[in-house]
Amino acid sequence: MSVDTELVKQLRERTGAGILDCKKALEECKGDIEKAIDYLREKGIAKAAKKAGRVASEGLIFSYIHMTGKIGTLLELNCETDFVARTKEFQTLGKEIAMHIAAASPYYISPDDVPPEDLEREKEIYRKQALEEGKPQHIVDKIAEGRIQKFYESTCLLEQAWIRDPEKKIKDLITEAIAKLGENIVVRRFARFAIGE
Repeated sequence: MSVDTELVKQLRERTGAGILDCKKALEECKGDIEKAIDYLREKGIAKAAKKAGRVASEGLIFSYIHMTGKIGTLLELNCETDFVARTKEFQTLGKEIAMHIAAASPYYISPDDVPPEDLEREKEIYRKQALEEGKPQHIVDKIAEGRIQKFYESTCLLEQAWIRDPEKKIKDLITEAIAKLGENIVVRRFARFAIGE
């Protein structure tokens, strides 16, 4: 199937993917631009997964101060090269994540960062809640595990729904940037400050 160059241009503008990748995606998806976007995202995620093991020792520190001056964040976002750190896409990503941290107040970067004692304490609370709700003993642990997922989604930055688009998690935002920029990107650390907390 030959693909209209206007469609290729539209897909390129919407995804930031290369011309040949856009053309191939549109050919695979028979000219359906929405399916082609999904196709590229799937391929991008595969590319991003390959890059995840690479060392990200460059990057920038981002800050965000809420308009009232009562909430502020600092974020260290790393990539592989200084060249990528200076790109508009990387800087936009850093600003978006810093603002998200101010709004969503995560405690940890990822579920791997939750201390085992905190995790066990949460599980115990969820077990007790399930028993008090009258749930049978044999499913209490499964209920607790399900609630732990919700705990991760509320307290771990990478698992949180992005404030601008709740359909995406912060880790999805980073994965898309990895696919677009071609380098591993890692949230190294962050701090959130609020007056009176």
